[in-house]
Amino acid sequence: MLKTIHAAGAPAAIGPYSHAVLAGELLFASGQIGLVPESSVLAGEDVESQTHQVFQNVKAILSAAGLTLGNVVKTTVFLTDLKNFPLVNEIYASYFPQNPPARSCVQVAALPANAKIEMEIIAKV
Repeated sequence: MLKTIHAAGAPAAIGPYSHAVLAGELLFASGQIGLVPESSVLAGEDVESQTHQVFQNVKAILSAAGLTLGNVVKTTVFLTDLKNFPLVNEIYASYFPQNPPARSCVQVAALPANAKIEMEIIAKV
């Protein structure tokens, strides 16, 4: 059975997709960029502010499903410039200080709204 998750504390979807879908014991969250939910504007022009906002958005989605970052088992991070990888890695580690989830990180040509980072997650209930 599938359950669609809508998080009031996350930015509205830019397209025809849900914030997340709960499928059995797994939550699959759509990619989040650094949009501030109240304004739908990027948190800043820099990757640092956008990365922190991405985590706030992801936490809001997890919370709407009754979960936390501790439930995350896999992330995929998309960066428009791998030169930002060390800084993103440092911020990422602050949100997952112990037992971080499995992760992939790739460079992409562009992201929606000219974002510098996007992250999607899979979490276990």
